[in-house]
Amino acid sequence: MAEILKHYINGTWVASHGTTLLEVDNPATTEVLAKVPLGDRKDVEAAVGAAQEAFRDWRETPPLDRAQYFFKLKTLLEEHFEDLSRMVTVEHGKTLHEARGDVRRGIQNVEVAAGIPTLLMGETCEDVSRGVDSTSMRRALGVFAAITPFNFPAMVPLWFWPFAVACGNTYVVKPSEQVPLTQQLLFQLTERVGFPKGVLNLVHGAKEVVDALCDHPDVKGVSFVGSTPVAEHIYRRCAAAGKRVQALGGAKNSMIVMDDAVKDKTVANILDSSMGCAGQRCLAASVVLCVGDHAYDWFSAGFVEQARKVKTGNGLDENVNLGPVISRAAKDRILTDIGTALEQGATMLLDGRNTADLGPGYFLRPTVLATQDRENILITKELFGPVVALLKVSSLQEGIDLINACPFANTTSIFTSSGRAARQFQYEVHPSMIGVNIGVPAPMSFFSFGGTRKSLYGDLKAHGKESIAFFTDTKVSIIRWF
Repeated sequence: MAEILKHYINGTWVASHGTTLLEVDNPATTEVLAKVPLGDRKDVEAAVGAAQEAFRDWRETPPLDRAQYFFKLKTLLEEHFEDLSRMVTVEHGKTLHEARGDVRRGIQNVEVAAGIPTLLMGETCEDVSRGVDSTSMRRALGVFAAITPFNFPAMVPLWFWPFAVACGNTYVVKPSEQVPLTQQLLFQLTERVGFPKGVLNLVHGAKEVVDALCDHPDVKGVSFVGSTPVAEHIYRRCAAAGKRVQALGGAKNSMIVMDDAVKDKTVANILDSSMGCAGQRCLAASVVLCVGDHAYDWFSAGFVEQARKVKTGNGLDENVNLGPVISRAAKDRILTDIGTALEQGATMLLDGRNTADLGPGYFLRPTVLATQDRENILITKELFGPVVALLKVSSLQEGIDLINACPFANTTSIFTSSGRAARQFQYEVHPSMIGVNIGVPAPMSFFSFGGTRKSLYGDLKAHGKESIAFFTDTKVSIIRWF
């Protein structure tokens, strides 16, 4: 009998009011791991109510004392690092190597949040006018919530709640119903840390829970990561309710390869970027723009050769390089998009659709296609799978113009040995996260993370200093004593 998961509300594991259950399966084996309840508005009311009740005492807890909880949490996460990593692989499918990176990046956010006494410091200026001083300080706002995606079960929730809670807010996390088990384990660890009741709450669910969090008058702000249509929905709904919102949406990431790039390292970096997490990450290389005939020839030959060597299978096998995609529906969608690309004139360079020998899981091998049609689905749609499109451009400027024509603007990279080309690229491209000879230009947790245009709805990005600004209000005092 598969376990039925529970919510974590006000320091207690409780059954959901919702009666609908979804099966959580292992995408490599299709084994049912658990059943997750789809919560309802009553569950949200209970979680937000507990968080609101806990807020005043938590806000008045000195930042130095709040930081101690995060030092304890960091220790527990390190002790259970492998348990968390294996859980990510089992419920998501990514390889253990990738899962360890997922968990490690999450822990780094906890480490940064532990520095909250410094991060919360305000500013002071005396004699702004004769005998008048001015100070500013950051103050917690209340209850915040996160709605998180399936592709990074450990890391993405930790982009948000450690910073919010360290600032003195209380929190409700709604993990993806496709990967709830990692969050269950994480909350079991936070329970051992001893956060006061109501400070941190977990509610499972789908659209009803999402809309309830967006609508609830006591929720001051919502953080989201997922597809662009849902990001826009959450942004509009939260804005209508007068909330703060940071909604990180989809991506369509292009990499430029110059002829002077270091060949072997360029191929290796872009292969890792495009195939890591089975291409299911918002920083994945999706389109490679080769500048000139020679760059196209050596890159396409080298990339296909190395992609052919990628071993696909169960991510628990340390020798596997590429795990399954998240679900049967995801695999079917990607296969349909590949078929559409071919119908639109794309050329197949490496066909990864034949996976009958890999068992019942949702596997796809590396797939590489070429096109010169800027309107091909390979160029216009986020496929979110282990599929790469190669396209030849005549110049760096043409490549930059093509990138800037895309409505998504999350990340991009250039591979070159030319400082001039790299500077022009950094100066002119629209995406907010830029790599130079980096396949996955993911900012560390003390820098901000997020794109622009249709890749971000909101004003402030995840983690780093912008996260502190999102989770606090700046209070300015102008002071004179007679």
